[in-house]
Amino acid sequence: MTATPSPPVIEVEGIVTRFDAQTVHDGVGFQVAPGSLVALIGGSGTGKSVLLREMIGLHRPSAGTVRLLGTSLWEAAPAELDAVRRRFGMMFQDGALFSSLTVAQNVAVPLHEHTRLAPVTIDALVSLRLLQAGLPVAAGAKKPSELSGGMRKRAAIARAIALEPEVLFLDEPTSGLDPITARAFDRLLRSLVDDLGITVFIVTHDLDTLLGVVDRLIVLSAGRVLADGPVREVMALDDPWLRDYFSVRHTTGIDSAHGI
Repeated sequence: MTATPSPPVIEVEGIVTRFDAQTVHDGVGFQVAPGSLVALIGGSGTGKSVLLREMIGLHRPSAGTVRLLGTSLWEAAPAELDAVRRRFGMMFQDGALFSSLTVAQNVAVPLHEHTRLAPVTIDALVSLRLLQAGLPVAAGAKKPSELSGGMRKRAAIARAIALEPEVLFLDEPTSGLDPITARAFDRLLRSLVDDLGITVFIVTHDLDTLLGVVDRLIVLSAGRVLADGPVREVMALDDPWLRDYFSVRHTTGIDSAHGI
């Protein structure tokens, strides 16, 4: 008997995004299955970060629909939105940690805001999330400014998974990291998918990330999805931008693209 496929956790349909006379997205659409690690790339100005904000309900598109975990973000009642927001995590490019709080206090913020757990239980969960993010529990007593860039990224991951989300969004997670730290961060992302079953969606330009841990690649170009599939299949497509993108990064390791 054939098993019924699980419904997608992310559904993006006909997204149109305009800023005055500029059309950034013109009918973008795709779906993401649960338990996968999906990356989004595109040239400068293709609206990668804008699309990410639309996918988590921070920016309303001009037209189209985003359904996250079955909930239409722009049609749901406030109570429905609050419920779905507790089911996903977000790590912004700079980590966005509160500088005045310790790492442990940062990780505890979502637990205090969205649960009524006892303080001792929150403390135990914070320690667990730090360990799952690859940080020693002792790091929880430090301020973000006392951590290295890689450790701050891991602290941001720990906060993003505090509520045990089903989906995790990340914007340029390895940006600014040295190659060794970046690859260790890649392994962390892969473990979140393989060991915890979290669906991970990232915006990235890191070719080593794409080739090393990503299941599927979505490419934005000229307001639409140019390509969508396994990384090696996308690399083999006969498209000038893709050829330049992969050849430049493969031969130089340099990434100069910064999307809006």
